Amino acid sequence: MVLTLFLLGLVYALLIGVLIAAGTGAVTIAVIAAGLFVIQLFTSDKLALYSMGAREVTPAEQPQLHAIIDRLCVQANLPKPRVAVAQTPMPNAFAVGRSPKAATVCATTGILSLLSDVELEAVLGHELTHVRNRDVMVMTIASFFASIAAFITQFGFFFGFAGGRGGGRGNNQGGGDSFAIVLLVSVAVYAISFLLLQALSRYREFAADRGSAILTGRPSALISALMKLSGTMGRIPQQDLRAASGELAAFYIIPPQAKQTVSNLFSTHPPLEARIAALQRLEAQLQGTAN
Repeated sequence: MVLTLFLLGLVYALLIGVLIAAGTGAVTIAVIAAGLFVIQLFTSDKLALYSMGAREVTPAEQPQLHAIIDRLCVQANLPKPRVAVAQTPMPNAFAVGRSPKAATVCATTGILSLLSDVELEAVLGHELTHVRNRDVMVMTIASFFASIAAFITQFGFFFGFAGGRGGGRGNNQGGGDSFAIVLLVSVAVYAISFLLLQALSRYREFAADRGSAILTGRPSALISALMKLSGTMGRIPQQDLRAASGELAAFYIIPPQAKQTVSNLFSTHPPLEARIAALQRLEAQLQGTAN
C-alpha cells in the first residue's frame, strides 16, 4: 500500500507540474484543489448513504446489530460509529466516514437475513477495520487528483474546441499547444492512477479481512460469510446490482458485479479464492498448525 501511494504521488506531482508549466498559477491550483477536496471529504459519506437509501437505526430498532458493533468496538478500542441499514435484498455491508469519530457502518437488510450472528460479526469486524485504518480517508486522498484528471479528460475536447473558436490564430497557437499537453498528460494520469487505485483497494481489502480475523479470532467465520455472500449475489435481480454499482462498490465487502470482472487489474476487490486462501493461512497460524 505504501508503494502504491508513493507511485500515485509521483503521477499526481507530474499532473500538477504540467498544469503549472502550462500557465496555471500555483495559487489558483491550490485554492481550487483545496475547495474541491473539502467538499468531497465532508459530503461523500452522506451522498453514499443517500444513494443506498440507508437510514440510521437505533438500538431499539436493531438490537442485535448494535450489540455486535458495541462488542467489536470495545475489543478494537474504537468509538462506536453510527449504525445504518439499507433496504435492499443485496447482501452487503460497507463503512463510510473520514475518521473513526465520524464513521457510519451500514448493513443491508439482505445481509442481516442471510448471515448467522457469528458470520455477521466477522463482516462487521471487516468494516470496523476499514474504519480503524481510515481507509475512506486514504482512498479519498488517493483518488482526488485522479478525479481532477478525469474531469480535464472528459471536458477537454469541449474546452479545446471552444477555446479554438475565439481570438486570432496566432494568439491561440501557444495556448492550444499547452492545452493539448495538459489533456494528454491528464489522460495518462487518469489511466495510470485508475490501475494504481484498484490495486490499493485490493490491498486494503486483504488488510480488512486480516483485521476482522484477528479481532474476532475466527477467520473461518469470515470465510463462511464471504462464500455465502458471493454465492447469493448471483441470485439478486440485476436492477438491484446495477443500482448498487458505481464508486460506492469499492467500499462493499463483496462487489455487486463480482462475477462480471474481466481482469483482476480492473477489480476493486481481490478474487474470492485469494481472500479465502489468505484467511485459511491465518487460521492455521492462529491455531499453531502452519508449516
